[in-house]
Amino acid sequence: MEGEGLAEVNKRIRRQTDKVILVILTWVYFLQILDKSVLGYAATFGLRESTHLVGDQYSLVSSILPIAQLVSQPFMSFLIVRVPHRVLMPTLILGWGVAQTTMSACRNFGDLLATRFFLGLFEAGCLPLFGVITSQWYRRAEQPLRVATWYGTNGLSTMAASALSYGLGHIVSDRLASWQIIFLFVGLLTVCTAPFVAWKLDADIPSARFLSEEDKPKAIERLRANQTGTGSGEFRWSQVGEMMLEPKTYLWFAMSLLLNAAASVTNTFGPIILNGLGFDKYRTSLLNIPFGAIQWIVIMVSCIAAQRFRIKSVVLVLLTLLPIAGTVMLYVLPRDDPSQQTPLLVGYYLLAIMYGINPIIVTWIVGNTAGTTKKSTVMAVYNAGSSAGQVIGPLLFNARDAPAYLPGLRGVLGIFVALAGCALLQLANLVFLNRRQAARRVRNGKPAHIKDTSMEDRYEAVGDTTSAVEPAVAVGGDADGKPAQPGDGVEVGAAHTRIGDNAFLDLTDRQNDEFVYIY
Repeated sequence: MEGEGLAEVNKRIRRQTDKVILVILTWVYFLQILDKSVLGYAATFGLRESTHLVGDQYSLVSSILPIAQLVSQPFMSFLIVRVPHRVLMPTLILGWGVAQTTMSACRNFGDLLATRFFLGLFEAGCLPLFGVITSQWYRRAEQPLRVATWYGTNGLSTMAASALSYGLGHIVSDRLASWQIIFLFVGLLTVCTAPFVAWKLDADIPSARFLSEEDKPKAIERLRANQTGTGSGEFRWSQVGEMMLEPKTYLWFAMSLLLNAAASVTNTFGPIILNGLGFDKYRTSLLNIPFGAIQWIVIMVSCIAAQRFRIKSVVLVLLTLLPIAGTVMLYVLPRDDPSQQTPLLVGYYLLAIMYGINPIIVTWIVGNTAGTTKKSTVMAVYNAGSSAGQVIGPLLFNARDAPAYLPGLRGVLGIFVALAGCALLQLANLVFLNRRQAARRVRNGKPAHIKDTSMEDRYEAVGDTTSAVEPAVAVGGDADGKPAQPGDGVEVGAAHTRIGDNAFLDLTDRQNDEFVYIY
């Protein structure tokens, strides 16, 4: 991609990628959120009564899905590396579609528990897989908006689930209850999507059918500045060990856990809380449509802001302020006063702001992690944090505290404050890591500061920055002069004199001294 037309070629390849890869990611993520979120709407249409749920059983049915996701994360991180994405994604879609469809046949607590477990088991690979796919097809500057596009379907699925439950809930049937019709409809929609994805999705750039043979090397070259590679089929245990020893891994995990624990107030109990404000089940469904619209708007605006100002940490912290205000309103305003329904509804809608945080964290992770195995495992850790948060969150809301759930709201308030603190700690950690990278480059005879063109809005090829010192043959190799390999624990690529030569060697961000961390 050299010479005239560089930017035009970049835009053309990006558009082609959007039309295939991004469309698939967006539709499938929409279905994934829709399938797991309709439980709350089914509850307002008689699920708990029909299946004879008592006490905390509804909370346990909600929690079993993230429990399944939590226990399956190590296996999923291995599959994401070893199994072609074109095979893995439709298999997962078919699995959770069948599980969702069979929920319509549930008659008791045990049935619901089993089907929700399998729903969570197959959905477990969705978020880490989508994060890895995004990083392997797009430049770092393009990733926030692409993640926002597919993750933003959180809001769209909330709107769709609200509208569907309202419409399907009006169907009169002697054989099926309203909640059964809801489960059956969304489950079959997912099952029908699996063969389409198997047909259209490409595993990687070299095998992409929508790119010409001439464009494939250009599509790879435009990702050079990412310094994160374009994928490898080899699972490297050394990268797993490196990931486990880094503080930033545990900060990602903490942020994911805290955010998703707080999100339980809307994911599981949102429709129930609205019902507790005095609205009937039909109006409760419709009142979640504005909530979903706010979700979508916030996700898009926050990711555009993170891309525009290139400071994800500050955007993330700012996004915690309005949910804190909303939680306080839900906590302090009386539920039994009809004049307070509108302020309570405003407080509930302010909680939708939190959904702008997750895509910021996802792009923060994939943009700061190199190495195929390391990226898949750190995304699995992030999803494990998400699952753990979803397990903990519903347990904060005890049935005996309904409909106000004041103890749970107190917990959510503390969680938001802790989330902002973790984001600031991660910012300080990444600043430190960049300073350490600069010192390593100087030791290796490279410039201390290199321009990170992966974060430029306009595409620029990686420059031919040559080293000030001609390195000896042993640098980056063993005593016999044998070149080092990824995973050897040495600074692979130190002998290279052209900035960017390390980009496709499946090095981790720690191994590659040319890697620049983003804030």
